[in-house]
Amino acid sequence: MSFLGIDLGTSGLRALLVDESGTPVGSAQREYGVSNPRPGWSEQDPADWIIALDGAVAELRSQFPEFAALKGIGVAGHMHGATLLDVSGQVLRPCILWNDVRSEKEAALLDGANRVREVSGNIVFPGFTAPKLSWVRNNEPEIFAKIDKVLLPAAFLNYYLTGDYVADKSDSSGTSWLDVGKRNWSDYLLNAGQMRLDQMPRLVEGSERAGTLRSDLAAQWGVGRDVVVAGGAGDNAAAACGIGALDEGAGFVSLGTSGVILVARKRYAASPDAAVHTFCHAVPGHWYQMGVMLSATDSLNWLSRITGKPPADLTFALGKKLQPPGTVRFFPYLSGERTPHNDSQIRGGFTGLSTGTTTKDLTRAVLEGVAFGLRDSFQALQSTGVNIQGLMAIGGGSASIYWLKQIATVLDIPLLVPSGREFGAALGAARLGLLATTDSALSDVLTAPDISETIAPETRLSAAMEDAYGAFRNAYSGLRQIQ
Repeated sequence: MSFLGIDLGTSGLRALLVDESGTPVGSAQREYGVSNPRPGWSEQDPADWIIALDGAVAELRSQFPEFAALKGIGVAGHMHGATLLDVSGQVLRPCILWNDVRSEKEAALLDGANRVREVSGNIVFPGFTAPKLSWVRNNEPEIFAKIDKVLLPAAFLNYYLTGDYVADKSDSSGTSWLDVGKRNWSDYLLNAGQMRLDQMPRLVEGSERAGTLRSDLAAQWGVGRDVVVAGGAGDNAAAACGIGALDEGAGFVSLGTSGVILVARKRYAASPDAAVHTFCHAVPGHWYQMGVMLSATDSLNWLSRITGKPPADLTFALGKKLQPPGTVRFFPYLSGERTPHNDSQIRGGFTGLSTGTTTKDLTRAVLEGVAFGLRDSFQALQSTGVNIQGLMAIGGGSASIYWLKQIATVLDIPLLVPSGREFGAALGAARLGLLATTDSALSDVLTAPDISETIAPETRLSAAMEDAYGAFRNAYSGLRQIQ
C-alpha cells in the first residue's frame, strides 16, 4: 500500500508518496504564481492548483511503481482562502488568499458584532474567510448572488478528487463561521456574515474518510477504484501531524513566508483578545493554538531582493557565533501584523541607520526583528496557560543555525532541529490519508521525528536580548503614530 500527501502551498504544490509504514518513497513539486491586482490584494486561480496536482501526480506515477498501490490521500492547504463556486460547481472568481487585506473594514464590523469572538473563539482578522465574503457582497454583488458553495483551497482539491463538497474542521476553524469549541458550523456566525449553512461544505475530522477518489481520476492515475480521500487539514495542523505534535504544549516554530508558533492543546482554551488563533486540530478531541506574524522569511527575502544577495549568503556572512543585539533595529511588519497587534495597516521600518551601516548590520537587524516578533506570539500563547518547554524548528528559515540561536535565546527555550527532510505538511497530510484508510492508532502514525540537533538559549546574551526586546516593544507605538 502507498499513501499520498498533498501540500497546497501559497507558491506551489508538493506531493509526497509514502509507504504503509509512513516512510517517504518520493515527491514531486510544481510552482504557480500569485496575482496582486491592487495593493493589499492577493489572489490565485484555482485552475493552477489542478494543473500543479495533475503534473505532480504524473511525475510520481512515472517514477515510482509504488504509486499504483495507492490506497489513501490527504490534502493540506493554505488556510482562509475564499474559493467561490456556482450551482454547477464552476469557479466564479479568483480565490482571495490568506494574505489579502482588502476586507479590513468588513473584518472590523464582524469582529465587533455581538458574541462573534465568543462563539468563534477568535478575532475576525482581515485574512479570514468570512470578511472576504462580506467584501464580495459589498463590492461584487453579481458574483455574490451566484455563490452556491464557499470552499477553502484544500476543500477545493477535495472536491476535485471526490466530486463532493467536504472540508475538515482544522481548516474550517479559520473561516469565522465555525464554533471551534463545538467543532461544527455555527448558525449564529453564518447569520452574522449573511451566509447560509447550505453554502458550506460537509464537515469531517481530518483523519476521517471524506470520500473516494473519482473513478475517472482513478483510471487516469492508474490506481484502484477504492482510494480513500481523508478530510485533510489546514497547513499548520498538517505540519503538527507531520512532527507528531498532539500532546499538550508540544509544537513548533515555523520560519516560512509567515512566522508561526504553534502548540497542541488537549482542551479548548480560546483567548481571542490576545490575538491568539484557537483552532481544531486535524484529529478528534484535540485543538491547537498559534501566534502568527505575517513576514518572517518574507522579511529576509525582501532584504535579499533589495541587496541582490541570496538569503543564504546574507545569513552566512554573520558567521556561526551569535552576536549581541546591534544598534540597527528592524520592525518586521512588511504586510501588517496579526499576533498580538491585529494591525493590517502597520508597516515595517529600520531605526538606528547611519552612514556606516552595512548589509551585515541590516541582516542582523532583520533576524533580530523577526525573533522579537515571534517573542510577541510566544508571550501571547503563554498567556493562555500553556506550558512550553521546547519547540521544533521547521520551515525554510530553519536552515540558518544562526537564526535558530537568535530565536532560542530570545524565547529562552531550546529549539529542536528534526533530522531528515520529511516532517512538514505533506507528510502530515499523507499520515491523515493513512489514518482514514486503515485502523491504525493515532499514536502509531503521528510520531515525532528524530532530532539531529538541539539549539539551546545562549545565556551569556539573555540580558542583552531582553533589553533589546523591551526597546522593540516600546518603539511599536511610536512607529504606529508616524505612519
